[in-house]
Formats: sequence, structure tokens, C-alpha cells
Amino acid sequence: QVRLMESGGGSVAPGGSLTLSCAVSGPTNSYCMAWFRQTPGKDLEEVATISGDGVTRFADSVKGRFSISKGNPPGTLTLQMNSLKPEDTAMYYCAADLLMVRCVPGRPYDTWGQGTQVTVSS
Repeated sequence: QVRLMESGGGSVAPGGSLTLSCAVSGPTNSYCMAWFRQTPGKDLEEVATISGDGVTRFADSVKGRFSISKGNPPGTLTLQMNSLKPEDTAMYYCAADLLMVRCVPGRPYDTWGQGTQVTVSS
């Protein structure tokens, strides 16, 4: 059974940076993984995905500011967030689709972490 645990959230001023990590415990086969975020009263938003073979995709709202990577350190999914804006404030979740190597838009993820809060405020 795969389990996910996020860390690295916190408070930062606009323009700052944060690095979110997702520790993956269990089998580490190559499968699709992603970062999502949600604010109260809004839908869950897909922020970034990385396929089992390393193909990445980003939401338009974070392109050029966020990057996603995995395996460094081993068993970790990372979201590097730069040039943060107040609208990036949200609970961030790590997710995995254990049955797919490639990430399929709209397909539900079957494994989720508990979330880590990011607050961007002056």
C-alpha cells in the first residue's frame, strides 16, 4: 500500500519561495503523481503533474513559477514554488494514480496525502 505525506508548507511574503515535499512510502513503481491545491469554497485545482516517465504539466496559473520533480531524494515528490503570489494561498495535496504511468487529465487519483497549508501574505 502506498502512503503519501506532505511537508514544507508555511507562511511566506509575496515574491518568496517555498519547497513542498511529498514522502512516498510503499512501492515506488513509476506512476503518475501530482500536486493539487484547494481554498475554502473553491474546487480542487490541479497544480502540476509528473508522469512515471518524467513528463510534466502545469496549470497556466503557475507556469514559469513552479516546478515539479521526483526521486531526489529517493521516494520524494517535490514542488518548488517561486515568485509566490497571495492567490497561491491554499492547502496543497500530493496525489498518485497508481494504475497509470502517464497522467490522464480528468482521471481521478486513487491515493492522497493529508495536505500542507501554504499562506502567501505580507
